[in-house]
Amino acid sequence: MTGNHKDTSITRRRALAVSGGTVAAGGLAVVGFQSAFADTTDTGTDADATASASSTSSECMTLMSSVTEGPYYLDGALVRKDITEGKAGVPLTLRLTVVDATDGCTPVKGAAVEIWHCDAWGYYSGYTTANPGGSAPAESEEGDSANDNTYLRGYQIANANGVVKFETIFPGWYTPRTCHIHVKVHTGGEKEDGTYEGGKVNYTGQLFFADDIAEEIFTLDPYAKHTGSYTTLADDMVYDGGGASSGLLTLKAVHKKDPSKGYKGSLTLGVDPDAENTGAGSGGGGTPPSDAPTGAPPSDSASPSASASS
Repeated sequence: MTGNHKDTSITRRRALAVSGGTVAAGGLAVVGFQSAFADTTDTGTDADATASASSTSSECMTLMSSVTEGPYYLDGALVRKDITEGKAGVPLTLRLTVVDATDGCTPVKGAAVEIWHCDAWGYYSGYTTANPGGSAPAESEEGDSANDNTYLRGYQIANANGVVKFETIFPGWYTPRTCHIHVKVHTGGEKEDGTYEGGKVNYTGQLFFADDIAEEIFTLDPYAKHTGSYTTLADDMVYDGGGASSGLLTLKAVHKKDPSKGYKGSLTLGVDPDAENTGAGSGGGGTPPSDAPTGAPPSDSASPSASASS
């Protein structure tokens, strides 16, 4: 399956960014990590860091590699920082920085970043009957109070530095995929009734985790109750080995000797705000069972405005 990129013309500014970006991608990822975990308010320090990062277009990373949105997407995710809804798991603070890779990596203020991922046992909200493979308890056995149509899904709107922050949990896994988080970057729309409406999708991708960290997490509860054959990055059908430009997160343990205390994850997303991406992308992602729901959550799901937060 290949991506359907509606804007196929390569402008001069885009050609310059793409041709000069590969070598310096790692350097920008470090800058993105440092700025992402700074205070997200518009302080002088943040402004200086942003100006420094965007003033040298020769250090701009390549466009992120668009991939499939996968089979578990749902419309109508809530605009909120904390997407856990009480789901058990190792805490993950995720900060993403959206920059225009065709214009010197300037921040894309107002971009809406949408993420969704499975819970510790491999279940997605809206698809809680989809078998994650291996041996796992039924999603209903977790005993949490999460809404089965909305947990572990949400939007955040980028600030002046292009930064968004999510509070979530480390995802589990399902066959035949490695551990991952889905992501879309939208522009041109607006927050309405607790969700994000209108505009267009500029980028559809997935975020990935180093094997050693993921495998250590999966020895902990509640992850350890899901047993079976875990797919490593090298064997995954979507991750192409490209590091940060392919969605590999930079991870920092909250407590080095105790992974259960959680992680901070960060990545700079280099996108083209003029492009539109359908979400077709490349790679697979697994197929939900024939009885799994598709499209928007059922009408009896929680009202977006009732539980949305900034």
